[in-house]
Amino acid sequence: MIHLNPEHLQTIYSHAETTYPEECCGLLLGSLTDSNKIALEVIPTENAWSETSDPFEDSTATKQRRYTIAPQVMLQVQKDARDRNLSIIGIYHSHINNPANPSEFDRQLAWQEYSYLIVSVMDGKVAGIKSWILDDNHQFQAEAMDVGSYKKE
Repeated sequence: MIHLNPEHLQTIYSHAETTYPEECCGLLLGSLTDSNKIALEVIPTENAWSETSDPFEDSTATKQRRYTIAPQVMLQVQKDARDRNLSIIGIYHSHINNPANPSEFDRQLAWQEYSYLIVSVMDGKVAGIKSWILDDNHQFQAEAMDVGSYKKE
């Protein structure tokens, strides 16, 4: 289960609506306790997608259908998180005029240790959000999301 507070969701929703009609993306920093991930910070990032970054050479892929976080941004956030005794616990991105379900592209690039929050944005407005994790067979499974019931220590 991933735990977030309402302010985290508001940051993600605002980012998704602001970047529409392109996909937004960002990182979730927090801590791990048993089987729970506790988000403590949301870091919106730039969608650094470009046709040259496409590992599958799909000529139809644009920022409206793809996202990537620049490697140097990932490394800097990992370093900053480590310095603060935090971890990257998840990645969020939006799907434009589509449901909040992972695509095959999402699955192929996903890492097992992260939660993947996908925001559905329909006609510029958030329509929903779901969290996903990879199982041992590298398939996405829905992850329970708790908003607001944990306490910061």
